[in-house]
Amino acid sequence: MNFSETLTGGFPIKMAAAVENILRVAARAATYNVILQVSFRLLTFLVNALVLRYVSSELLGLVNVRLTLLYSSILFLSREAFRKACLSRSNNSSTKNWRQVINLVWCCVPVGCVTGAILGWLWVKILEHPSETYDNKYSVAVGVYALCAIFELTVEPLWLIGQEFHFVHARVLIEATALAAKCLSSIFFIILHPNSAFTWFCVSQVVHTVCYVSLYYLYFMYYSVNQSQNSKKLKGEQKTQNYELLEGFPLTKVTDVLPSFDSVGNDWIDPTYGKLVLSFIKQSILKQFLTEGERYIMTVFNVLSFAQQGIYDVINNLGSLVARFVFLPIEDSYYVLFCQILVRGKQHKNTKELETAGRILSGVLKFVSLTGLIIMVFGFSYSYLALDIYGGKLLSSGGGPTLLRWYCVYVLIIAVNGITECFMFALMSKDEVDHYNHYMVAFSLVFLVASLGLTKGFGSVGFILANCINMGLRIIHSNMFIQKYFADSHQNPLLKALPSRFVSALLLLSFVITAVSESVFCCGSGWIYKIFHIAVGAVCLLTVFAAIFLTESDFIMFLKEQWTGKLIKKKDE
Repeated sequence: MNFSETLTGGFPIKMAAAVENILRVAARAATYNVILQVSFRLLTFLVNALVLRYVSSELLGLVNVRLTLLYSSILFLSREAFRKACLSRSNNSSTKNWRQVINLVWCCVPVGCVTGAILGWLWVKILEHPSETYDNKYSVAVGVYALCAIFELTVEPLWLIGQEFHFVHARVLIEATALAAKCLSSIFFIILHPNSAFTWFCVSQVVHTVCYVSLYYLYFMYYSVNQSQNSKKLKGEQKTQNYELLEGFPLTKVTDVLPSFDSVGNDWIDPTYGKLVLSFIKQSILKQFLTEGERYIMTVFNVLSFAQQGIYDVINNLGSLVARFVFLPIEDSYYVLFCQILVRGKQHKNTKELETAGRILSGVLKFVSLTGLIIMVFGFSYSYLALDIYGGKLLSSGGGPTLLRWYCVYVLIIAVNGITECFMFALMSKDEVDHYNHYMVAFSLVFLVASLGLTKGFGSVGFILANCINMGLRIIHSNMFIQKYFADSHQNPLLKALPSRFVSALLLLSFVITAVSESVFCCGSGWIYKIFHIAVGAVCLLTVFAAIFLTESDFIMFLKEQWTGKLIKKKDE
């Protein structure tokens, strides 16, 4: 029987038990993350529906594109590299020196200060200012959003500990509470004082940041004190009592979360993780541009006005709902899982770990692929109806439906790219990460050229087409990595991820039926026609679900494993 060591405890346990524990944690984390993201997006969805009736499209573009881009850029560029590096499983040891790791993570705060100062200066001094209506408050708003991002970076040591020790409930509760406070405060104040909407957008951002940081520190202060007290009671020969202790938990007092020079040996930070952070920083800059590329191009090159950016942002958020509240949390959860099952930079050959990772990869890929295919097939025929219900003629007239249809195609590509890159980033060595950065530069240049060229001919749809080209190139590269990684094994997770021929044929037939239904029923102006169109789509969708359940037995077994957190043996095993 093979043995392995758990990441946090360091005690040898049977491999099967370790895999089941990791599956259980990953399934729970993914489930709660999906619930969290669904709640986030539904709340934001409702807030936008209300705010659209009280603010101008220019203000929406200014806040949701320009200022939000500044905020997300500071956060992503300052913390993403630290998160990816410090969550990795080092090849040198099965446990982490948490004092060195905490010291390293705190370095994201000065990085955030430098990033915020540079980007803030660009936003105020270089980029085009809004109209006179908002110009007098624009510089202050830039400062507010930048400071909020920097302040949120002080939570990163606690966020990392929470991820490492699977504080799923706490993260969901804290982030949900902070977002709810932001949304409710913005709705309340904007409805009462619509003429001061710009000011209240800034206030609601401050409310979110204060709640987010305060709740994280209050929770971990409470938990670390209880952990320390229970540990003392156990040492006091009261072992018969049921005290809950978390093995290896690094916080015994409040000040343990702060950077310190005590008890770290010769190195203030772990040099292995430090070098990995430097590699990921270079990659994060490129990845951020590729992820938010269209917003940067809108902002820097002024290809769309603030009003056009506002409309684009609304449709963009609507089109990416599933990508954000389903695909993103799945990527986050399974990145941690792959880091814990396999060792970064080490080639596993025909081992239990490799077999388990391959099976999980093919199962997750099939899930996101089927989800993306369903969205693409049915989104084509229901984009106009969705926009008409959500925003009326403001969104459903003109090029809105066409933009949303192309976004449905983009969702499928996002789904596949997210999981393949998730696996690749979890296992690449430092040298491979550095080498991949060269590819990222090439992808960035292709995206920039494609965006500038395609937007001239297709307008805002050009951004979606350029993103499709960019993501397609990234999928090809990550698939080459996966094929090379599994070359010496008997597995082909990419091939197993493809849907069956019957399901594929049924999806194609559903596409034709719903397209005909739209041309027939949506010609009428009454709700009865729209209801008939919805009914046709519902029947086709249920048929596709039934076909998946009947023909994809291995996939259904995989879903049961992820839901229950237990390995299920096949009947012939």
